[in-house]
Amino acid sequence: MDLSYILNHLGEDRASYHGAVAPPLVQSSIFAFPSVADMRAGFRDEYAQHMYTRGNNPTVAMLRRKLAALEGAEDCLVFGSGAAAMAAGVIACVGQGDHVVCVARPYSWTRSLLQDFLPRFGVGASFVDGTDSAAFEAALTPRTRLIVLESPNSMTFEQQDLAAVAALARRHGIRTLCDNSHATPLNQSPIALGIDLVAHSATKYLNGHSDVVAGALCGEAALLRAVFKGPYMTLGAILSPHDAWLLLRGLRTLEIRMQRVAASTREVLAWLERQPRIRRVWSPQAADNPQLGLSERQLRGASGLVTIDLDAADVAAVERFCDGLERFLMTVSWGGYESLAFPVCAVFPPGAPLRPAAGLPLSLVRLSIGLEDPGILIADLEQALTRL
Repeated sequence: MDLSYILNHLGEDRASYHGAVAPPLVQSSIFAFPSVADMRAGFRDEYAQHMYTRGNNPTVAMLRRKLAALEGAEDCLVFGSGAAAMAAGVIACVGQGDHVVCVARPYSWTRSLLQDFLPRFGVGASFVDGTDSAAFEAALTPRTRLIVLESPNSMTFEQQDLAAVAALARRHGIRTLCDNSHATPLNQSPIALGIDLVAHSATKYLNGHSDVVAGALCGEAALLRAVFKGPYMTLGAILSPHDAWLLLRGLRTLEIRMQRVAASTREVLAWLERQPRIRRVWSPQAADNPQLGLSERQLRGASGLVTIDLDAADVAAVERFCDGLERFLMTVSWGGYESLAFPVCAVFPPGAPLRPAAGLPLSLVRLSIGLEDPGILIADLEQALTRL
């Protein structure tokens, strides 16, 4: 199935809604049945029936089918956020007394789920250096039920050898869950490499317009049915039909957006790597990335995330650089049409040391390259660097 067909036509049964080119927004919370027998059949399989939008909805179903096809999965469930998708995938795989192995620097709310929330219910977790596949095996216990991956991660872009970790997990009867938000299905296919579940913050590139918060979880239908019967229906972190419709619209331009982002990022990255006021540039495609070989083997292309370590004397200098940016919007998140800057120092109170003994240095600034002309972005970065 070709990419353009998935993005533009798959799941859109236009004959059933008067040949409309744009898909319908079915903004209904409930669906009626002609008989008690039909309603009873609906209750028997809410996963596949339109009964209550908290479980299933025609507009949402179109989105699910497209996202599953993009990931090469049997099915997909969509959620009100990426954090909800990750949480549902984890919760469906573990029970009291079980153990999870996770990469050392996951998304902050994934870490919070594993480190702070699930231990209250008897689920333990270990965090390992995911760049070393042997670290996963060393962390396994008889109660390990799940390995959580994020490749690349969204700040310093460490990757895991997904095929190697998947093979290890299968030997031990352990499930794997990978956050694929950074790469998108266009640039990485974890399921094809043996991963069981793939999660996305669909807020990012999949939507691409910074107007929807959403999450997706892709995998085998049988496993997603277990997610559906458990955390999906129980916790109710669903995606609204309107947000699903916006995501369907955003997907139309996914391929061309990612092509533009990748081309612009290559140009900005090459410029950043030559700047003396930048100590280091993080990117899966950076020339000094120790995992460059894995990037070339596992990723089909680049996204727009680049993190720079400013050669700053203090936090005030970092703030001057960030405050001086004119074309980069300073905010959280990434993956929209606009270019963004996220300074690590904004998370910490004034007076925090520039380079703490543990954790990330406050001189890091993550850039998300959008659809603007790369020459304009470079000029903006150049004038902001003079403020250091």
